[in-house]
Amino acid sequence: MTTPRLCFLAGALALVTSLASAQALKPVTVASGLRNPWALAFLPDGRMLVTEKAGTMRIVSADGKLGEPLQGVQKVEAAGQGGLLDVVLDPKFTENALVYWSFSEADPAGGSGNSTAVARGRLDGNSLRDVRVIFRQAPKFASSAHFGSRLVFARDGRLFVTLGDRFSRRDDAQLLANDHGKIVRIESDGRIPADNPFVSRSDARAEIWSYGHRNVQGAALHPATGELWADEHGPQGGDELNVVERGKNYGWPVITYGVNYGIGTKIGEGTAKAGMEQPLTHWVPSIATSGLAFLTSDRYPGWKGSAFIGGLRAQLLVRLELDGRKVVREERLLQDLGERIRDVRQGPDGWLYVVTDSTNGRILRLER
Repeated sequence: MTTPRLCFLAGALALVTSLASAQALKPVTVASGLRNPWALAFLPDGRMLVTEKAGTMRIVSADGKLGEPLQGVQKVEAAGQGGLLDVVLDPKFTENALVYWSFSEADPAGGSGNSTAVARGRLDGNSLRDVRVIFRQAPKFASSAHFGSRLVFARDGRLFVTLGDRFSRRDDAQLLANDHGKIVRIESDGRIPADNPFVSRSDARAEIWSYGHRNVQGAALHPATGELWADEHGPQGGDELNVVERGKNYGWPVITYGVNYGIGTKIGEGTAKAGMEQPLTHWVPSIATSGLAFLTSDRYPGWKGSAFIGGLRAQLLVRLELDGRKVVREERLLQDLGERIRDVRQGPDGWLYVVTDSTNGRILRLER
């Protein structure tokens, strides 16, 4: 029989262990002076591509020197949560030099609406050439909130794009005739894969992979299974981590662990409903989830296989210890840093890198 004293001692030991491991992290500044950086992608030679929300993309050298803004990036509608967002390399980058990025785009027809768009271009020196938009979220809607947006290449070379519900259009997340509150799956040139789940339905957009999302701002492939994992913002409370599967409904705004801002009233029908997916874990109060990465290196003893999620509002980095799809432990890191964590990536050297969201944003390498 376990005594209360032994339970207390075990809990205290776990807390000390957690604090000790958190304090062992040493954030090393790789680069600074970035203006609200949003995402980071490593080039094969160790340099980094970094997006800045106001609309610039730069190459940062391995020793932290900021390059001039790349030529060829389209104008973005940088207001509120909108701007230049994610950036990823083509899986065959060493052969084709293709770069993909997401951004908030004004209506090219001159209307008042905007939406998330995805472009690709060929990196040539300090320029992006042969640039074209390969995807536009539909319909355009006038809003400065909830654009998503993360880009993730699946193992089959298809591209996942996470899309927000545009805030005031939250009910659209349950409707398949629009792209609001969805994750879509496209070919690398923007075409629609023939095996998408709703491709044969006349009442649905063929690009949709999953629906019932609010605002997914973190996504990554699980290194062992190849599954798409994604974290999304709840309203007041209710941030979620999900495994995103073909054709499934993730519930927003019918079910949620959050409540309406300010007034705390119930949203939808509760926290569960048949036919709607439950998150692997959720956060109340919200941490304002951002970038997501899985650790595959041995740089951090005992952490291999963990998921790492940035926190904007909570100004921290969360480590989730996993047993398959089960979260068995949560550890909160970098709480003394006092900075919004916008992105987290594993570098080619095996270290974790985080991007801080401020007008003097930094790229930090987390050493031990």
